[in-house]
Amino acid sequence: MRLVLEKRLQRSRSAEFLVPLIAVGLALIFCAFLLLAFGADPVETYRAMWQGAFGTWAEFTSGNSYALNETLLKAIPLILAGLAVGIAFRMLFWNIGAEGQLVWGAIAATWVALFLPDVVGGLPSWMVLALMMVTAFLAGAIWGMIPAALKAYLRVNEIITTLMLNYVALLWMQYLYTGPWKDPAGFGFPGTAQFPREFWLARIAPIEIGTFTLQLGRIHYGIVIGIIAAAVIWLILARTKWGLEIKVIGENPQAARYAGMDIARNIILVMLISGGLAGLAGFSQVAGVAHRLQNGIAVGDGFTAIIVAWLAKLNPWAIILVSVLMAGLTTGGDQLQISMGLPAAVSGVLQGSILFFVLGANVFVNYRLRVVRPQPAAVPSTYSDKPEPAG
Repeated sequence: MRLVLEKRLQRSRSAEFLVPLIAVGLALIFCAFLLLAFGADPVETYRAMWQGAFGTWAEFTSGNSYALNETLLKAIPLILAGLAVGIAFRMLFWNIGAEGQLVWGAIAATWVALFLPDVVGGLPSWMVLALMMVTAFLAGAIWGMIPAALKAYLRVNEIITTLMLNYVALLWMQYLYTGPWKDPAGFGFPGTAQFPREFWLARIAPIEIGTFTLQLGRIHYGIVIGIIAAAVIWLILARTKWGLEIKVIGENPQAARYAGMDIARNIILVMLISGGLAGLAGFSQVAGVAHRLQNGIAVGDGFTAIIVAWLAKLNPWAIILVSVLMAGLTTGGDQLQISMGLPAAVSGVLQGSILFFVLGANVFVNYRLRVVRPQPAAVPSTYSDKPEPAG
């Protein structure tokens, strides 16, 4: 008896729903054994992570959950960067450079906030914020267009170029905030001067529903930008001819070429949007959280976005949900370090385990296991219908 993988004649909707859930469950079980090896109680650890990420029920019903607010705040750059790599992956362009595109978005927004008002005085604050957002989008788009052009016209592998350009962007950012843009009044700490308060991305005011008031803490309007971006990407992919071209190129480039689709042009356009969305993630970090360019702007959100996009199966709406869950793993991991003395890297191990199991189990969406039993050996027959030779 042996097991073989047999391709499904059609994709099973129940398998598409159940397989990821089973994979996440297996990842949690796997990590439970690792926690036991650390001498930690898995159930207590998972409970502490949940409360560290989303708070308690009492905090949620009171409308003032600090943990949940911090998780949503950390999810904002993941949403934008996840959408960025998701649309590129849809066309099988492996954009591993969202981190660098995020950095350039942060650099561009910082330049506008700190130096443009000196050049063009008298601009209203809303216009400066709009220019910060537009330049961040353009900076990320231009940085994304470099590997796109190399891929489209010179067939250069985009995995290598996008990955290497991350380090160029990171080193350039470090040069700026420790060199020419360094705050002279920063007491030796690396970083630019703080943005004028009127150029900060506004926080969302508390929401009142009858007698219930929902406090949103430090959550800023970057989350609204992320939701709008998800809606736009969904409309492009699901309701436009260009979205159909992106899907066809991703599924069968040869067929797309025979159909007359301009693959090089589509690569450039998709990476303009992809890089631009990652640039907006950088804008959200400097304008909504740090209010300056400094160490800690680039903390790996561009790389985590790759996990987010794959776990969401490149669905724009699912990217929002998965971004919140991944951000929860980070904030929950920080809580483990505080309350239980475990290393914060536990959350990273859990992230990697979930990705490993989900991607590995994804094969069962298109294939199913079939048991093949060996056939009994044929027994040679002694009977023959040939006439015996005459005596």
